[in-house]
Amino acid sequence: MTDTALIVVAAGSGTRLGRGVPKAFAEVAGAPILEHALRGLAAIDAALVVVVPAGLEADAAVIAARAGVTVSVVVGGETRADSVAAGLDAARDARWVLVHDAARALTPAAQVERVIAALRAGASAVVPVLPVVDTIRAVTPASLAEPDELGAIVDRAGLRAMQTPQGFDATVLRRAYAEADARVASTDDAQLVQALGLPVAAVRGDDLAFKITTPADADRAESLLGPAIRVGVGADVHAFGGDGPLRLAGLEWEGQGLEGHSDGDAVCHAIVDALLGAAGLGDIGGLVGVDDPQHAGAHGEVFVRAAVARLAEHGWRPVNVAVQVLGVRPRIGTRRDEAQGALSAMVGAPVSVSGTTTDGLGALGRGEGVQAIATALIRR
Repeated sequence: MTDTALIVVAAGSGTRLGRGVPKAFAEVAGAPILEHALRGLAAIDAALVVVVPAGLEADAAVIAARAGVTVSVVVGGETRADSVAAGLDAARDARWVLVHDAARALTPAAQVERVIAALRAGASAVVPVLPVVDTIRAVTPASLAEPDELGAIVDRAGLRAMQTPQGFDATVLRRAYAEADARVASTDDAQLVQALGLPVAAVRGDDLAFKITTPADADRAESLLGPAIRVGVGADVHAFGGDGPLRLAGLEWEGQGLEGHSDGDAVCHAIVDALLGAAGLGDIGGLVGVDDPQHAGAHGEVFVRAAVARLAEHGWRPVNVAVQVLGVRPRIGTRRDEAQGALSAMVGAPVSVSGTTTDGLGALGRGEGVQAIATALIRR
């Protein structure tokens, strides 16, 4: 059991982002902001507590599953302080507690580890910070009808921009929240601890840990995250000699069938290995077994659709597949469009098929079998 809890605050309304949904559930680069945040925390040795708006608990659980993490989901309150308090209640057994904004979805794991290391080294409160690089000028707040009046430039050498996660001795943070109403109104946890008269340590922050608040922030995150793209290659070969009809590329052809436990469709089998390999999910043997009785004589489409479903379970989807068929027969070009249509329907993405021979070289050149080599592109 870990002695550290990491509270991910995802209960904000996201009004300034303007997506019409709570900010953590708005999509950026093909996934909710919360999903990106949780993926970045997957390797951290801490119990994850996610605080969400009422009614979105099930959505958060699904997002966490896609991100590959185990979380406790709790409902937040009207204010950030209420949401953190709810998270603290769920993390009651932790010795150390980190409070993190889901909106800082690109925060590197190394930054989280720096905070944890400082706590374990004896700090009771730790905040990641960055130097302020912009020129900062004080203003005199104006009325709605008048512009702000500019005041003096503030010496930025003495300023730091604060980030999350902020880390705390759990006992200290609970005490800070218990006394907060009587002392100071704040949206910052470290400030509440300072109000107790306790020091707050600083560790190095990271430019990637910026907060997604406005549409411009979302655009920046989109450009940095981009689509997660992977490529996989699969190959399969079967000899002629099967008892059934010749099946290849999801179609039935004239001539003797291919040997194999299933229908011997080397094209479909190569596609399966390419898709699974791209996602790091093994191969066709691990997906359906090489001699499972229920797949005796099964068509290649069964395996392709199973591979696509497995990818979806892990947050991946095919973008396109290209297959090269090597052999004397059948002549792929005579039914290329039909084969491409059948395979594309299975994969749910464009599949291109081409054929070639080996100029009479080897077993394939002698017409003893067929080989297929597939290349798959997938994305999150």
